Amino acid sequence: MNPRPAPRPGGRSARVQAAVHRATRELAEQIGRAQLTVPLIAAQAGVTPSTIYRRWGDLAELLADVALDRFRADAEPADTGSVEGDLQAWAEQFFEEMGSEVGQTMLRDVLAGRVQGSMAVPSQCAAYTASQIEIIITRGLQRGEAVPTVDAIMDGVVAPIIYRTLFGPARASHALVRGLVRGCMQGAGRPSDAALALAGAAGAAGPASFIE
Repeated sequence: MNPRPAPRPGGRSARVQAAVHRATRELAEQIGRAQLTVPLIAAQAGVTPSTIYRRWGDLAELLADVALDRFRADAEPADTGSVEGDLQAWAEQFFEEMGSEVGQTMLRDVLAGRVQGSMAVPSQCAAYTASQIEIIITRGLQRGEAVPTVDAIMDGVVAPIIYRTLFGPARASHALVRGLVRGCMQGAGRPSDAALALAGAAGAAGPASFIE
């Protein structure tokens, strides 16, 4: 499938997206995901089926886009006063959300999606997750703490949670998640002056975004 250009935010396009997303979520709750069809969603949203096909291509892509939208965090990670505390709180919440029935369905929909704009849907979800971790790391740098890298947390904490959630054989647990975070913290490095300066600039401008 050829990548579609990402729609510009705001205006008619944003209203159509919001209506279709809302209709998809409502119908999934009312009749179940197995019964969803593009014509049903279009009727619920007050648009034509061709509008959905032009924008999303097929039902799988629409479901992936709805899942992607839900993957965006509603708020910044909790600030507990330390990098390890922040990571523990964030990772346990992430584990609980991904392990829930809603979270597992969301992950499957994300993996079924192929391209949104110029980036694969799973890559966009990874970028949203990394941006939350970056907020925690930036706080730690500003406090002068030893911090692991974003990649170390993605590989050492996020990846095992997602793998176990999707493939097993045993689901992750709170104890495992805490151990994964501790393992990442053991490899944390002291911030350099350059890193502290960068963190200060990031804090003044707000957390950097991994998505343009």
